[in-house]
Amino acid sequence: MTPQESLKRIYTTAIEAVNPEKAIKDCLEVDNGILKLGSDNETIKKFNLNQFKRIIVVGAGKATASMAWALEEILGTRIHAGCICVNYGYTRNLTTIKTIEAAHPLPDENSIAGARQIKHLLENTSKDDLVISLISGGGSALLSLPPEGITLEEKQRATDLLIKSGAAIHEINTVRKHLSLVKGGNLAKAAYPSTLLNLMVSDVVGDRIDVIASGPFVANDTTFIDALGVLGKYSLIRKIPPPALAYITARAQNETDKRTDKNNRQFNKTTHFTIASNIICLRAAKDTAKKLGYNSLILSSSIEGDTKQAANWHSQIAMEVLSSSNPLPLPACIISGGETTVRVKGDGKGGRNMEFAMQAAPLIAGLKSVIVASIGTDGTDGPTDAAGAVAHGSTMGNAAKMGLDIKDYMENNDSYHFFKALGDLIFTGPTHTNVMDIRIILIS
Repeated sequence: MTPQESLKRIYTTAIEAVNPEKAIKDCLEVDNGILKLGSDNETIKKFNLNQFKRIIVVGAGKATASMAWALEEILGTRIHAGCICVNYGYTRNLTTIKTIEAAHPLPDENSIAGARQIKHLLENTSKDDLVISLISGGGSALLSLPPEGITLEEKQRATDLLIKSGAAIHEINTVRKHLSLVKGGNLAKAAYPSTLLNLMVSDVVGDRIDVIASGPFVANDTTFIDALGVLGKYSLIRKIPPPALAYITARAQNETDKRTDKNNRQFNKTTHFTIASNIICLRAAKDTAKKLGYNSLILSSSIEGDTKQAANWHSQIAMEVLSSSNPLPLPACIISGGETTVRVKGDGKGGRNMEFAMQAAPLIAGLKSVIVASIGTDGTDGPTDAAGAVAHGSTMGNAAKMGLDIKDYMENNDSYHFFKALGDLIFTGPTHTNVMDIRIILIS
């Protein structure tokens, strides 16, 4: 098997390991009318389904349709109604639960329509109902309901500025929570006093449940003042649409500490459980690499920060392996996960994974035994149809032969067209899951 074939086998197996259908079925089962939530053969919580008049299912995210499909298999006709928002093309054939397709990474009219329908559905629940929420990455854009006075266009502009600023996802979502009527625990409040089971696929570093999809069912421990701080940190105060800034500023002036939300009785009937995360993906990659004969190491599942810097030190590790067999002897497979950020200055096309590979390419130039790949587990890197890209020791030489100046592509943030010309984009199609990114370095 060639290194390229090994690479594909490793990331394909890794993504399959965080299949949301399997994750739902692994953690939920119905036994004599009792819904059991568990992990590793240990029951964490039980719900007596006979005590509820209705079961309502809601949710949003790239993995949510597959989660809903598995839940319908488990609960069948016990589900009374439901509504989920998913990315275009990320649907499944559901029986009872309504699906609304919307846009990502910027919200569209369907994002608002779906959020309204879900909020309305929850506001009409009672203490006799069980609400099951299915939340996954992408939910922040797919579930969008800005406050009165802020238009969709203004919300899109604010979101776009945040994404391109280089801010970390928890910082982006801090602002998103304060420009929304559904995020930051607002949907949990809408569902009260029903019993709520919140199931999540994590796409954030540290698996912080308040950050996943901006925590629509989780108590908000950030403030309007925090949101202003993020805007100031990334020089967005004068760029963000004035109505959005005015909304945040006005409420920051007379705000009480939202960290007290955790003691709010409206969250007392909620059970949170994360069914899949990045580390599961990385462990599967490591196991596959070992089976293929590679000495394997997981660096971390929590790598964030500047993409260029991350590509730099990943490449340095590869060179260290070649020169000293440290931290692993050859053949070696170095694996990492998390979510880095790119400060976008150009108007090219790409995403953080392709950017990572492009930044690594000149650093490993001439090292024919090194392959560096970065892949988004959701199958979509930025606003593109590619999941990521692969760089190798001959990338720079091939680019030179084709007349491609990598500096021009870097300055324009145009990693997509750089790797498209080389034939080194990675395509997986919609994976129906989302646990951040996986980076794989093979050194032969």
